[in-house]
Amino acid sequence: MPKCKITVLKKLFLEDVAREFRNPNAWFGPCPFFEEGQTYICKDVSDRPPEFPCDWAWNDIQKVVLGIVTDADYGRWMKNPKSWVACCTDGAKPVIFRLEALDETGEVTR
Repeated sequence: MPKCKITVLKKLFLEDVAREFRNPNAWFGPCPFFEEGQTYICKDVSDRPPEFPCDWAWNDIQKVVLGIVTDADYGRWMKNPKSWVACCTDGAKPVIFRLEALDETGEVTR
């Protein structure tokens, strides 16, 4: 069964949205939990990497992790049919993730 590699591609911050809708006492700026380029590996959908820092983001991408580790084919939408691009649902400071299947040797599956 494939493993899933999760890579943080991008952190966005929509300042205008944050200023209009966010509580002014809440965190203001891009997501403080992730850095672009960070990677995480999980074996199955119940194997949230212990160092993965955000429950909300995990809940948002978990369904795609399930697809990756059960050998889903996303070729209709993705150049690499064993990968997907997903994001957390924070509308003011979303984080974009690349999810890729890894074979038994730890190499990205194509």
